[in-house]
Amino acid sequence: MEILVWSAHVLFAVILIVLVLLQHGKGADMGAAFGSGSAGSLFGASGSANFLSRATSFVAAIFFATSMSLTYFSANQTKNASVMSVMNQLEESGEVTSDADKASSGHEIIVPDVDGKLKADQIPE
Repeated sequence: MEILVWSAHVLFAVILIVLVLLQHGKGADMGAAFGSGSAGSLFGASGSANFLSRATSFVAAIFFATSMSLTYFSANQTKNASVMSVMNQLEESGEVTSDADKASSGHEIIVPDVDGKLKADQIPE
């Protein structure tokens, strides 16, 4: 379902961009009045402003709805990917070893402080 909403979202984004680029600015009517352009066009004598503005608002509303639905899907994901669940899975699979195993195998050397305590275990006061 999320993939369908993503594809509709991208499609309506492209359509919205095209509709905005097709619209002419406010200064374009002045040029048509003095003969540089024709007022009658594919959309009739009133021009394309009415059709394009309504189509733009319709597509913008659908784009907003797909944005809100993607936000809903993102907020309600049910993936169990917390740090503790990942660590538990690694411990069950045997990929995580204790510090003593690492020191004896040569992977990691733990150097204690002068008191015999690890520097990472000391809490600053």
